[in-house]
Amino acid sequence: LGIKLSPKVTKAPKVAGLSEWLESTKRLDFVERDYASRLDLIAKVRGLHKAENYIEKIPKSSRGEVIYRTLLANCVATNNVKKAEEVFNKMKDLEFPMTSFACNQLLLLYKRLDRKKIADVLLLMENEKVKPTRFTYKILIDTKGKSNDITGMDQIVETMKAEGFELDFNTQAILAKHYVSSGLKEKAEGVLKEMEGGNLKDKRWACHALLPLYAALGKADEVGRIWKACESNPKIDDFMAAIEAWGNLNRIEEAEAVFDRMLKTYKRLSSKHYSTLLKVYANHKMLAKGKDLVKQMADCGCRIGPFTWDAIVKLYVEAGEVEKADSILQKSMQQNQMKPMFSSFMAIMDQYAKRGDVHNSEKIFYRMKQAGYVGRIRQFQALIQAYINAKAPAYGIRERMKADNIFPNKALVGQLPLVDAFRKTAVSDLLD
Repeated sequence: LGIKLSPKVTKAPKVAGLSEWLESTKRLDFVERDYASRLDLIAKVRGLHKAENYIEKIPKSSRGEVIYRTLLANCVATNNVKKAEEVFNKMKDLEFPMTSFACNQLLLLYKRLDRKKIADVLLLMENEKVKPTRFTYKILIDTKGKSNDITGMDQIVETMKAEGFELDFNTQAILAKHYVSSGLKEKAEGVLKEMEGGNLKDKRWACHALLPLYAALGKADEVGRIWKACESNPKIDDFMAAIEAWGNLNRIEEAEAVFDRMLKTYKRLSSKHYSTLLKVYANHKMLAKGKDLVKQMADCGCRIGPFTWDAIVKLYVEAGEVEKADSILQKSMQQNQMKPMFSSFMAIMDQYAKRGDVHNSEKIFYRMKQAGYVGRIRQFQALIQAYINAKAPAYGIRERMKADNIFPNKALVGQLPLVDAFRKTAVSDLLD
């Protein structure tokens, strides 16, 4: 079998049904990789719990490392720290060889959710003599960049080169992005020129990555030059990158012109493609234009998915209509039975937190749990901020964090004393 499935296909219950039929009718002799493909489908379509149950049905002879690493990858994809760690430890208990794939999955997870644990994984790799891969270094470079540790990031690049790895295009893009965000414009431009190579015409495929990076540097002329290089025959990714780039440069008319050309070039666009321009409108508080675009999408028969709802929510949030954004998100969940993006919830919750609106912050927090977003520091940071701004104690907040396996980072450690119900202040000491 060994079917390689795209993200869209793996979400289709019909494909899961076909896979189940092939196995149950024994039309094919399943080997471990076939079982792993089916496990991957079940995890994506029906969830981790069903996937775990399926493992018990796999013959022991086919229940090897590939099966468990497939489950591990799905745990990481859903940001389920507790379950990912359980699966990783299970693999150790079963005495499977320690692999760079399994370690990289944990690094990827901790990069997103708990960077303190990265050092533990690296120590384990060293002790188990697991050599870092190109992907390992890419994760570490991005982690250092996100922590604003540019010196540390550069050191990892040097180590990577010393180990015989050349910087690939994607790693260069990560470096450039972090140089830009740290204000190191000359370094960023140097990397971008390396990414372009001698002749951009020979690297047309690079345009979609270069456009937003030059825009982040505020280089409108360079964005125009890169767009001109691919304008004669742009790919769909080039169109989307150009719309994003012109939007970031506050050149709305140029962004709209690229979008209009994309509409003419591709007769049928998905909601993802419309969402690129929708985000531009959201970032510029252009509510009326955003509404018109959503209506245009509906008229074209576009399926409105999580990416579009995310853009719509942000459109209303940026326009100051938080309650409307909240209502839209709730209705989309009820009517479409879909799971909104994490960022959609957070866009609303952050605004409630700024107001010190504890009731609505708790409501969004609860909805996120219902949607399966559990055990993230970011949620607790926003919730606690709501209590801080309301000047109210957050009773039991430490216990709630413990129940969700949340270990406070530096920011949370600073927030917690401010919502402690029994906190002593200079005034309370005088009154005692």
